[in-house]
Amino acid sequence: MNEHPTADVATPRRTQDIIRKHGFTLKKSLGQNFLTDLNILNKIASAAKLDDTKGVLEIGPGIGALTQQLAKAAGKVVAVEIDGRLLPILEETLQPYPHATVVHGDVLKLDLDELWARHFAGCSGVSVVANLPYYVTTPIMMKLLEQKLPLEYIVVMIQREVAERMAAKPGGKEYGSLSIAVQYYAEPDVVAIVPPTVFIPQPNVDSAVIRLKLRQTPAVHVEDEALFFEVVHACFAQRRKTLSNNLLAGLFDKASKPAMESILAECGIDPVRRGETLGIDEYARLANAILAYRKQLR
Repeated sequence: MNEHPTADVATPRRTQDIIRKHGFTLKKSLGQNFLTDLNILNKIASAAKLDDTKGVLEIGPGIGALTQQLAKAAGKVVAVEIDGRLLPILEETLQPYPHATVVHGDVLKLDLDELWARHFAGCSGVSVVANLPYYVTTPIMMKLLEQKLPLEYIVVMIQREVAERMAAKPGGKEYGSLSIAVQYYAEPDVVAIVPPTVFIPQPNVDSAVIRLKLRQTPAVHVEDEALFFEVVHACFAQRRKTLSNNLLAGLFDKASKPAMESILAECGIDPVRRGETLGIDEYARLANAILAYRKQLR
């Protein structure tokens, strides 16, 4: 390989050359699909509105295609890679970017508060930007959101179907507990749809780039977050069932059915509605009313 050290990784030929040079074999179990389209990588990087005062956490850098573009735009890049076989490749492709640091580990097990304190002190803002492995998209996203990290944006390439669920509005089949969980913490916006043809190897589905703008405070006020999400999950447990039936199965019993009906009436929610018809504000109202009822029983 005679390419200049700063040559872009994100071309089909260079990606194949790097894989061959290092004798690297892609692991399906780790969801390894390397992006080879520079335009899409630039779209991902620009969606996070980076500058040289800002930091970026990348998850799953692979051979460094996106990492390069992030390092050109941001003042500090920390890339967390679970696959130790990729570390020598990243050392090579990121050699021209001393402000890019690779951390070997599983982001689901890392202490992110400690990582923040070590690497991002002094940054004017930090975003997560990543091409996420599809098989762990939801656990990673929920860890980032629930940990309430000081983030500006989360910009990720994920499976198109999952992106559409995250951004879905009430009433459609895509809308569910994931939509509410994401929108409680952030404002989602699908930035681009990406075909399988720009990956090596090609996945079987379309991908999408979604940007989440983190909220300063949650979308709605709830007295008990754990109960709020418990109510949401209960109402979506059986999508074809009514709210009344799902709540009876999940949070109430036959003896407390009159109390449940009274709570729904107090909230102005028809018990024969289904979970996908309720907005996040209605779920908040319902959860707060259930909490008030439980407090009365004590």
